[in-house]
Amino acid sequence: MSLSSELADALAAARAAEKDQAMFYRALAAQAELAGDAATAERLNGLHADEQHHLSRLTARLVELGRAVEDLGRSRAPEVPLDGWESVARHREREEVARYEAMLRTALDEQTRAMILEFLEAERRHAAELGGKWMEA
Repeated sequence: MSLSSELADALAAARAAEKDQAMFYRALAAQAELAGDAATAERLNGLHADEQHHLSRLTARLVELGRAVEDLGRSRAPEVPLDGWESVARHREREEVARYEAMLRTALDEQTRAMILEFLEAERRHAAELGGKWMEA
C-alpha cells in the first residue's frame, strides 16, 4: 500500500504520543511502588503495558508500510505527582480517544483501521476505568 504523507504523519504522531503516555504511566507506577501502594502500582503498570503495546504496534506498522521511524530515545518521563494522577490521566486518555477517532475518519487500509479500532477500544476503557491490560499480545 502506498502510504499518504498525511497518514504517515498521523501514525508517527500517534507513536510519539504513545511513547509519552507509556512514560507517564511508568513514572507514576514507580512513584506508587516507592510509596508502597501496590494496588495503584498494578493499575499504572497495566496502563503502561497497554500504551507500550500500542507504541510497539505503531512502530511495526510504520515499518511494514515502508516508513522510517523516528528515534524516540530522547523522550523523558514527565515529572508528575502521584496525588491527583487520575484526573490528569483521564484527560490524557480522552485526548488519545479523540486522536484515534480522528484517524478513523481518514482513508486507512484495512489492517491499519483494524489496529486503530483495537487501540480506540482500549483507550476508551482506559478513560473510563483507568486500568489497563486490555491489549492481547
